[in-house]
Amino acid sequence: MISAQRSTATAETLSAKQRAIPLIAAAMANGDMAQLNAVLNQGLDAGLTISEAKEILVQLYAYTGFPRSLNALGELKDVLNARQHRGILDEPGSEPSHPVPTGEALLAAGMANQSRISGGIVKGPVFDFAPVINQFLQAHLFGDIFERDNLDWPSRELATVGALAAMSGVEPQLRSHVAASIRVGLTANQLKQLTQVLAAHGDASAAHRLSQALSQYLSDSAGRE
Repeated sequence: MISAQRSTATAETLSAKQRAIPLIAAAMANGDMAQLNAVLNQGLDAGLTISEAKEILVQLYAYTGFPRSLNALGELKDVLNARQHRGILDEPGSEPSHPVPTGEALLAAGMANQSRISGGIVKGPVFDFAPVINQFLQAHLFGDIFERDNLDWPSRELATVGALAAMSGVEPQLRSHVAASIRVGLTANQLKQLTQVLAAHGDASAAHRLSQALSQYLSDSAGRE
């Protein structure tokens, strides 16, 4: 059963908080610290907790690498210090409500999470060629990270889509996460709105890549009906 933190979103428009998440992810992926500073402030002003902001930047190391994640966490620390000096006390948020499982239980949880997000058991030539990569995905990304319930799954997918849209050469993964976003409760209209948000913040390339990925998803979905 999917826990409460994984409950689906129902609104047809993104909230101010949701709009900030992919902008944070895109700025981190681009390594643009000035933009990251601005959109972190935007997210915190919109109600993003400190815990949620940290979790976004931690999760994204799996997509953008440790160096960008560490730099972004350092920027968040500076942003929070500056806000505190201005008298702004941001909501700390919560830590995960339960310990992440270990051993076989972790792998089982990760496999279940991966199947839920991916729409079925993940397999293919790359995983046959290098099965260890799927073990890492299941045990670590979908286990260690996605079992942490201090950030809900729609927010995690918004962050992932924002980062992947900002990066060239990862269009297949972006298409996969557009589909995953809808599986965990976001809507096609919300993702269309996200393309507008990215474009409005000056990232036309990211907006274009996301628009193409969404169009492909909708075309494929129509073909299956």
